[in-house]
Amino acid sequence: MHTQQIISLEKKDQYIYSITIIGILFFTFGFVTWINGSLIQFLKIACQLRTDVQAFFVTFAFYMAYFFLAIPSAKILEKTGYKNGMALGLLVIAIGSLVFIPAANSRSFWLFLTGLFTQGAGLALLQTASNPYITVIGPIESAAKRISIMGICNKTAGIIAPLMLSALVLKNATTLEEKIKQTTDVAMKENLLNELTGRIVTPYIIIAIILLLLSFLIKKSSLPEISDEDETGLASENVKTGKTSIFQFRHLILGVACIFLYLGVEVMAGDAIGIYGKAIGISTDETKYFTTFTLGAMLVGYIIGITVIPTYISQQVALKISALLGVFFTTAVFFTTGYTAIIFIALLGLANALMWPAIFPLAISGLGKFTAKGSALLVMGISGGAILPLIYAALKGPGVGLSNHLSFFICMLPCYLYILFYAASGYKVRGQKNY
Repeated sequence: MHTQQIISLEKKDQYIYSITIIGILFFTFGFVTWINGSLIQFLKIACQLRTDVQAFFVTFAFYMAYFFLAIPSAKILEKTGYKNGMALGLLVIAIGSLVFIPAANSRSFWLFLTGLFTQGAGLALLQTASNPYITVIGPIESAAKRISIMGICNKTAGIIAPLMLSALVLKNATTLEEKIKQTTDVAMKENLLNELTGRIVTPYIIIAIILLLLSFLIKKSSLPEISDEDETGLASENVKTGKTSIFQFRHLILGVACIFLYLGVEVMAGDAIGIYGKAIGISTDETKYFTTFTLGAMLVGYIIGITVIPTYISQQVALKISALLGVFFTTAVFFTTGYTAIIFIALLGLANALMWPAIFPLAISGLGKFTAKGSALLVMGISGGAILPLIYAALKGPGVGLSNHLSFFICMLPCYLYILFYAASGYKVRGQKNY
């Protein structure tokens, strides 16, 4: 009995250690990801972008990397293992951060996008490894709770990131923006723009150094590998699928579409809220902090998730409630104006919080040996964060000319309705008892 207790304590210590390490990783890529809300507004000024469509190429370059790199990431993980794959992902993100130095020096928007795409590539590898890892290191029915804990790490970083970056690179942004617009002397305007762009260098050097250090620490850590048995453990013992292809899992394919649309609405609520605010006449000095409001609401949502899942409600029910909240808040944005509309956009963070924690485990349930590939497909769905903001910007742009609030409504409502469908029936695994 004493020996069993020691073994049990050792397993518990290893479990806590593993969750702590993965929590640090989620904090890290949360920080890198949610800087983009401030970066959109910064680069629109610094690179003198004329339209919001151009500005949203920030999120496009970043999130499209997931689409192109998710499947290769799964293959890389087969060779490196999960721990080394995470270390490699951090290294790639660090390289992308360092690209910001020549981008700032040349004030090249396309070089900035290259750095963002490189960061996204590293994050694709990191996400492909870390999400199934946190899912399988404990019981599948409580996976949403563990992912919610990771979400708290991610969104805490997301709250801090735009505040820090805005304080450093968007200080007195409205005054500087007006000064740049009014300056007719070409040399003086160039000096102002160069001074503004130079503000981004030091933060990204610091980010790169931290990422390189974390990569080394993960490489040297005692983080355990998850084996084929662990992955197969995601499959129900009652399932006799006989499936030979990942594309034969209906609930997974529908889940990929669900992740795609979820990421679209998450990025709209988090990164596009500043552009929405500017479109209704709010100054950059205020809009630069709006992303933090959304992420604060998401943080509250994750805390609720940890409290109620799976003790009081299942992850499927949590997803259904979240989708209904998304429909309600989106409709409220449409029928309100000014700061009230901004509040409802920020509250979409509350609606979105439990979506990833619920969709991911529901979508990979019962995949068994296909878990890694299924995870990669779901990570590809993150590219939804690249597409939806561009559609929003195009709808309200001079080409189409819809109003700002109608464009937002058209982009958001269908997404939440599909997520509601997935929560109601799309998640069901044929031949398997569902959560």
